[in-house]
Amino acid sequence: MLRLLNIEFHKLKHNRASRVLTIIYFALLTSIALIAAIKFDIGPIEFHLADQGIFNFPYIWHFNTFMASIFKFFLLLVIVSMMANEYSNKTLKQNLIDGLSKKEFILSKFYTVIVFAAISTLFVFVVSMILGLIYSDYNEASIIFSDLEYLLAFFVKLVGFFSFGLFMGILVKRSAFAVGAILVWFFVESIFKGFLFWNFNKDAFKSDSVSSDSLSPIGVDDIMQFFPLESMANLIKEPFTSLNAVQSVAKQVGESLSRDVDVHWYQLLIVCVWTFIFIYLSYRLLQKRDL
Repeated sequence: MLRLLNIEFHKLKHNRASRVLTIIYFALLTSIALIAAIKFDIGPIEFHLADQGIFNFPYIWHFNTFMASIFKFFLLLVIVSMMANEYSNKTLKQNLIDGLSKKEFILSKFYTVIVFAAISTLFVFVVSMILGLIYSDYNEASIIFSDLEYLLAFFVKLVGFFSFGLFMGILVKRSAFAVGAILVWFFVESIFKGFLFWNFNKDAFKSDSVSSDSLSPIGVDDIMQFFPLESMANLIKEPFTSLNAVQSVAKQVGESLSRDVDVHWYQLLIVCVWTFIFIYLSYRLLQKRDL
């Protein structure tokens, strides 16, 4: 494993674009801390975002992993370009000539994906811990270390997403087209989700009076949770409606914003299965392809 990782990081070290994208990615992760500096006045009211509870334990684990997952696209570019460079620089063929098997080649990429995801998770943990210890109203150990499953979900989400990028990089061979293919897949999933929503609720739309209950996407989420990108998105749902300040405002206007934002084992399992599928298909594709 260490030998394979050493080969991959040697390649990345000599790739300027990958170095720049990696630095940007971790700089953006660090920028989460800048949210604490957001402060503005609305007339006599002083608004400081850090005072709204976003850095309270254990809510911070949910908030920061959600925000950090937005930046995963930058590391995706590193993963995709890493694979595309193997073809353009002919290092893939040279590695195989030098005795590296196709299985070891795919494993070296997968190990790199795991290392990137693990370092990202550790980075978010450290940043969140520092921010929480500074701004959180709750500093009891039992509260600090609760809800850490969001970090596990973040790690699994990154591994699944980067594995998808690795597969697309092998399938398409060109980084720009691979990223484009991922975007196309995202739009396909979104369009299909919209189709399911319309199909399951078309009778409600035809009626003269449409209630909010009749428009609930019954069955849509049950189907969409098995799609790759949707399953990854389900691991860490948006945290804003769980914020105490938002909940308080909703109660004052008579609305309920309660929703399930917990991390469930079956959601982790679905993404792990997709990760296995992407890595296996990458290996099979490499086996059948004439290099």
